[in-house]
Amino acid sequence: MAGTSGGRPSIYPTLLYADAKAAIRQLTEAFGFTELSVYEGEDGSVMHAELTQGNGAVMVGTKGRGGVFDAAMKGSGSTGVYVVVDDVDAHHRRAVDHGAEVLMPPTDQDYGSRDYMARDLEGNVWSFGTYAPEIAA
Repeated sequence: MAGTSGGRPSIYPTLLYADAKAAIRQLTEAFGFTELSVYEGEDGSVMHAELTQGNGAVMVGTKGRGGVFDAAMKGSGSTGVYVVVDDVDAHHRRAVDHGAEVLMPPTDQDYGSRDYMARDLEGNVWSFGTYAPEIAA
């Protein structure tokens, strides 16, 4: 995957799922994320999970478990997240091999990136590609 420089990302997309355990399984198996941590409630719901990809991360939790964030997200729609990967075609093959719904196959873009798009089990759209703009320090 894209270079891992360590450190702490400053942006963490946060997604809530009805079945967060199934989401974590798909994100790790089909999309190549690495499970950093998973904290479960007494009822087995995912209170908080962190998954990494390259030098970025996402946070995942179970919908309907209560709390301010859960209440704020109630009724929200699906989310779209872009993830930089080094080998789009290999990443796509892995996703297909694990049954991910592919919305757009690997495609060369006019701006020089190669991307593909997939939908997760609960409707969120994940784009994976080589476009990685430099961010000034």
